Amino acid sequence: MTQAQIGVIGLAVMGENLVLNMASKGFRVAVHNRTAAKVTAFLEGRAAGQSIVGATDPAEFVALLERPRRVMLMVRAGDAVDATIETLLPHLEAGDIVIDGGNSHFLDTRRRTAALAEKGLLYIGTGVSGGEEGALRGPSIMPGGDERAWPFVKDIFQGIAAKVADGSPCCEWVGSDGAGHFVKMVHNGIEYGDMQMIGEAYALMRDVLNMTPAEMSAVFRGWNAGVLNSYLIEITADILAKTDEETGQPLIDVILDAAGQKGTGKWTSETALNLGAPASTIAEAVFARCMSALKEERVAAARQLPGPSERFSGDREAFLRDLEGALYASKICSYAQGFQLMRLAAEEYGWQLDYGSIAQMWREGCIIRARFLDDITAAYATTPTLSNLLLAPFFRAAIAEVQGAWRRVIGAAVTLGVPVPAFSSALAYFDGYRSERLPANLLQAQRDYFGAHTYERVDRPKGEFFHTNWTGRGGETSASTYSV
Repeated sequence: MTQAQIGVIGLAVMGENLVLNMASKGFRVAVHNRTAAKVTAFLEGRAAGQSIVGATDPAEFVALLERPRRVMLMVRAGDAVDATIETLLPHLEAGDIVIDGGNSHFLDTRRRTAALAEKGLLYIGTGVSGGEEGALRGPSIMPGGDERAWPFVKDIFQGIAAKVADGSPCCEWVGSDGAGHFVKMVHNGIEYGDMQMIGEAYALMRDVLNMTPAEMSAVFRGWNAGVLNSYLIEITADILAKTDEETGQPLIDVILDAAGQKGTGKWTSETALNLGAPASTIAEAVFARCMSALKEERVAAARQLPGPSERFSGDREAFLRDLEGALYASKICSYAQGFQLMRLAAEEYGWQLDYGSIAQMWREGCIIRARFLDDITAAYATTPTLSNLLLAPFFRAAIAEVQGAWRRVIGAAVTLGVPVPAFSSALAYFDGYRSERLPANLLQAQRDYFGAHTYERVDRPKGEFFHTNWTGRGGETSASTYSV
């Protein structure tokens, strides 16, 4: 029997569709699942008649693979990945390749890459984005880990990945150990921000302009033909046009306003805090989901906490034009934060990240695919060492053009009592980043006053620290110096 070129463990939605994608591109695939009945059902169902073979135990599964064996895990992140690796180890040999295609935390991937290298195995942690449809038709794939493994999986990964207009695959080697999963994590954090900002635009149309879902759908469809062209804008137009078959109402109006999350946005925010990266818009998007989960409390508070009584009385079409600009500016800032976070992580972990290539990998297949990722690619092609997207000429000009609209929309939202945490944090990030002088000097004085934590002076070299006996009652001993 002809051996399989790659094996996949885990036949949930993503795993099953990736297998079908591989088979459709001419690769022979072996599959295994902890529940054997799922393997049988898959082989007799969607996989019937295709170049897909199955196994009911790890030993049989590994025996189906050509050397070096390429095993891709599509199982739940965390302990399940470690447990699956342990079941495989007795059956693998030096030079075999283990690939984690789930949403694992990048620190776990760093650990696993090192641990398997000690056993002579090559490990890849790869982010896969695109959901069910992307997995089947072509996702964005972000592999990182032991680079010696890349030549053995490159043809498969690039063969099944989404393609941009010139045919280039949305898959390229990202970097060592956890780099692939880190980039996927940041992708998901940006996705959180995108979704929240679109939600805020929707809320302003609904609560300020009193627009119907059908009217909003038409606006989003129009926006998708311009600078905001993206998958998420496209599906938002579709969602707002959908009617609930049970009630006949717009489906959006019968969906509970309490959002779930799987943790990657939280990981992005935690990592940003650990690295000192001001990814405030992504964090606000996570907190907005946390706020939405307090549904019962919000319903009770709405009856007790009054807001403004003003109503919108301006030009609706002018406001919609401003809203488009506000969404675009906020989106630019969110992506700038994500790329800034990747740059700081690269410095911390010794990764050589190609930011233009990363933007290109996100151009098709993934959830945040958008037209302006081409502009990000171009910005890094022109200036590979760009410290922040806001400094690229294209984005400087784009922000300058819509800055007034951005401020007007947020001002109106504040006046009318509509929460826009992502829009507001994006503007605060922009204003903070462009500020030559922030009030942190007062903060440092306060810390030195109550805790003798020291401060630096503008008239002395950076790195020299000073302490003042503010009250005359304290001594000259200072605490450890601060970190930024």
